[in-house]
Amino acid sequence: MAFGSLRELYYKNHKTDVMKRLPQINFKRLIKKEACSILNDIIKATDASISIQDRDYRILIGDDDHRLLGGYPIEISGEVIGWVSGGDKAPSVAALLNYLADKELEKKILGREALDKYKEINLLYNISEKIATSLDLEEVARLIIDEARRSITATGASVMLLNEQTERLEIVSAFGKQYAEKANLRTGDGIAGNVILYGNAEIVNDVLADPRYIDRKNGIRSMICAPLKTKDRSIGVLNMSSDEPVFYKAADLKLLTTLASQAASAIENAILHKKKLNEERIKSNLERYVASQIVDIILDAKGDISLDSEMRNIAILFSDIRGFTSTCENLAPKKIVKHLNEYFTQMVEVIFNNKGTVNKFVGDMIVALFGAPAYLSNNEKQAVQAAIEMQKCIRSKSNSWIKDHFNTGIGINSGDVVVGNIGSPQHMDYTAIGDEVNVASRIQSIAKGGQILVSRNIYESTTDYFQFRSIGSIKVKGKKRSVELFEVLY
Repeated sequence: MAFGSLRELYYKNHKTDVMKRLPQINFKRLIKKEACSILNDIIKATDASISIQDRDYRILIGDDDHRLLGGYPIEISGEVIGWVSGGDKAPSVAALLNYLADKELEKKILGREALDKYKEINLLYNISEKIATSLDLEEVARLIIDEARRSITATGASVMLLNEQTERLEIVSAFGKQYAEKANLRTGDGIAGNVILYGNAEIVNDVLADPRYIDRKNGIRSMICAPLKTKDRSIGVLNMSSDEPVFYKAADLKLLTTLASQAASAIENAILHKKKLNEERIKSNLERYVASQIVDIILDAKGDISLDSEMRNIAILFSDIRGFTSTCENLAPKKIVKHLNEYFTQMVEVIFNNKGTVNKFVGDMIVALFGAPAYLSNNEKQAVQAAIEMQKCIRSKSNSWIKDHFNTGIGINSGDVVVGNIGSPQHMDYTAIGDEVNVASRIQSIAKGGQILVSRNIYESTTDYFQFRSIGSIKVKGKKRSVELFEVLY
């Protein structure tokens, strides 16, 4: 690369006040190092009257006899670093020294660029190594700030993340008195709000002169901001600031942008991990009270939860412990609750495994739905299979008291019923209403302990899968017509 183009690239990357940030050339050292013997040979060979002086006219080569103030300047980007005066050879000597000074500057620029690149790579390596093992949002934000402080001068720093609900930037981690008040900014407000809105990193070396600055009496004089960008959006802002005027450079901005880019993916992973843990906690708690299918609908809902009422063909299972009240008369309340909880735990697991929904518990009775809210290809088959497994589970329990005393009767029916959210705005239950629900309840009331009774609807839908014994037609409470019943043999 030609030196001219390299220098232009350097100016472009560093933008303003180039001279303040160009590497300094020691003219005296340059002459001693590169040109002393050559210049002395030229002077001796040509008997030239040459005097080489530094910028303050102190003689470096030659003597006072040939000293002239000024002469031909040795310049680096318009800045005089020395002088050549004397006879007719002085222009040639000056041209040689200007060439040597340019070459020395080129080497220093290349060295500085290499050092900046090394710092950038080292920064990425260090931060990647540290945040790779952390999924805690606050810890990741703190690690990012700590690493930024090692590379960029600042008296304060913060990581601000966008709250999508409020559209405000909220401080996750910070240091310095500038951020003692954790004030939130709306998107587009202030310097940080504009950085996230437009997605462009910025240097503001005179904060007070920036019309976007919101004065919070925090003493910020200079700042540098970079958006935390993921693939398709900005999720926050990384800020570095100083309460004293600081001249932040383009190299600082590049370093902060690189760090912000690396940090954004780690922060997004931490946010997703936090959301997942929170979702799992909510789901775990909800599933103790609500059917798992309904929990999934609640968690997957993008807006208001919709479990609108509708007519649907489902199977309804009622299960009840025979003689439960009298059985438990001699047990302490804590013992009763303990046995019931153990019993319900096993029964609910069986129902869930067969894709059923536990609609409610009424005392020791369980009401389960098959086919709502989630559709099933064979509601009746799943319900009968669940009933068989429930009875077998009780018989095989290690708790001998439950095994001996919890004799459960199960009744199953199917047909068109209304299912959906029913209740008040403050509290709703997802349930089923209709004549077929009432029939299932009546069938259950007839079943003896250990018995599973089903309606003809269930029988006709599942006769290829299970064995049955006809019970005959039985008059049930609330029905004018008799109900034909079948016992499941298992």
